[in-house]
Amino acid sequence: MSNLKNKVAIVTGARRGMGRTHALTLARAGAKVVVSDISREDCQKVVEEIKNLPAGRQEKKAEAVALKCDVSNKKDVENLVKKTVEKWGRVDILVNNAGICQFKPFLDLTEEEWNRTLDINLKGYFLCSQTAAKQMAKQKGGVIVNIASVAMGQQGIGFPNIVHYCASKGGIAAMTEAMALELAPYNIRVNAVAPGMIETPMVESFKQDPKQTEALLARVPMHRMGEPQEVSNLVLFLASDQSSYMTGSVVVIDGGWLAG
Repeated sequence: MSNLKNKVAIVTGARRGMGRTHALTLARAGAKVVVSDISREDCQKVVEEIKNLPAGRQEKKAEAVALKCDVSNKKDVENLVKKTVEKWGRVDILVNNAGICQFKPFLDLTEEEWNRTLDINLKGYFLCSQTAAKQMAKQKGGVIVNIASVAMGQQGIGFPNIVHYCASKGGIAAMTEAMALELAPYNIRVNAVAPGMIETPMVESFKQDPKQTEALLARVPMHRMGEPQEVSNLVLFLASDQSSYMTGSVVVIDGGWLAG
């Protein structure tokens, strides 16, 4: 069982969906969790969930704090890390989860829509990773887990009407590999998780069209969407010492989609 006792974790995009589940999962494993997103009020609700978790094997109740952060804003990100260090003295784990996905045909995609997606989905990962890694280097160690997607191209797949999203996720996969090489000398591991279709608010638009949903599920050998907890279990593994010899990996969790 992964043990994150006394570890300090930051999870971005944690007010709902997979980010919320990542935060709860890390907390159950003993981590002190910073729940971060653009709405502090929503983050605080997740914090209360964490504080109400059963003590389990832990000696005391889980600890968490809510911090508002726009990951595309450098000052916000710097404040996020600064406040975390002021609260708990260190940053051991960063889960880059914040992201958006807006459906728009390529020929209609505006420069503003492109910029907004890349600013949050890719630049946000860069800003959070760089700022957290500077703190981790001082500590002589840390872990960064990036949330990519099967829609990352190359070893993944492409999707119509979300060119900007696919570009951002492909960038995350490439950035993960390059970051892992540069940060290994500081004992900082960097890996990515590439989920397929997961039951989150982001896929609600798919589910509004039963035929589209069935067509997509027909491509998944397990013939179902994944649950956020299934992805969080992998995030926990990568954040823990159980994956101590892993860095630079992009791990797919997609019910067999790519294999099919």
